[in-house]
Amino acid sequence: MTVTIIGGGIIGLYTAYCLVEFCQLPGSQICIVGKYLPGDQSANGYTSPWAGGNWSCISPDDKATLFHDRFTYENLDQLQKKLLSHFEGRDAEWLGLARRPTKEFWDYVPNKLKIESLSSYLEDYQVLGHEKLPEGASFGISFKTWNFNCPVFLYNFAQFLKDKGIKFVKEELTHLAQATSFMNEDSTDDKIVFNCTGLGARDLGGVKDLLVYPARGQVVVVRAPNVNENCLRWGQNYATYIIPRPGPLKELVLGGFLQVDNWNAQDTSLEESEDILTRTTQLLPKLGAKDHLKILRVAAGLRPSRYGGPRIEKEAQNGILVVHNYGASGYGYQAGLGMGYRAVRLAFPGSKL
Repeated sequence: MTVTIIGGGIIGLYTAYCLVEFCQLPGSQICIVGKYLPGDQSANGYTSPWAGGNWSCISPDDKATLFHDRFTYENLDQLQKKLLSHFEGRDAEWLGLARRPTKEFWDYVPNKLKIESLSSYLEDYQVLGHEKLPEGASFGISFKTWNFNCPVFLYNFAQFLKDKGIKFVKEELTHLAQATSFMNEDSTDDKIVFNCTGLGARDLGGVKDLLVYPARGQVVVVRAPNVNENCLRWGQNYATYIIPRPGPLKELVLGGFLQVDNWNAQDTSLEESEDILTRTTQLLPKLGAKDHLKILRVAAGLRPSRYGGPRIEKEAQNGILVVHNYGASGYGYQAGLGMGYRAVRLAFPGSKL
């Protein structure tokens, strides 16, 4: 078996992990190819380092997404243990994947199917009484979640996979067929390509999926050692979130925006930053006055979204099995392990996954 994964973001890494963990595929048979790899940063072309990121209720309530979320939530503990065992002497804060409490509020009552799903597996799940809801909110829950320091975790995760024998190649592909150049052409083994290109799937030859679009976000990162919990509020046309990043810097990611088809990640807006600071300090008063917050940076990024939701399907192209796995939007870290598992099952239908 020879596998090439196109895309070095979190979806590509989760897919590689599923191959070695659930399929027991030797790392030496896997190559991850990408224009950007963990350790790189690019506002337009590389979403993963810019994510918030935590496990939250941001994702839709269709059956597939509910599975992706649950699978990821329930398997992150095993992933964390494996990485900490590999990086002996390190802890969860260094790794960039740690547990935190969270509260999430809705201005409306969420879909019943989603709430039933969440309540069946989230740790410390509680429905919050009306007296604990902010003004204007209709529903709220608290639970124990997962928090990521995304650029740190992405880099450490990649190092773990490299130590498993997986090869990383920094190269931009313009067509899906180029993935075969990273395979042993003389080998008679089956050849599989996983397309985990995110926004790149819109322009990649052999794919050119015009359903892919960017959903721009802007965040304000502050230092707030007194805040160690997540707090999020979902409206019909807005999202407000406070996300602590694991690590010694005690960073909080404050957001945010979800601007469809906005490709501008180079520029940030002072007006949007002020709006974020106003909303987040109102949502969690213990943040303090917005004018007193220590702002570390303001950043924008593009979520790799797709009309109709993620594409996880397989097809044959020129004798090569191609498995598509992209379109996670703003929930790649929290759903991507489940997406990778489903993609790998498509490639290995006869296995005991």
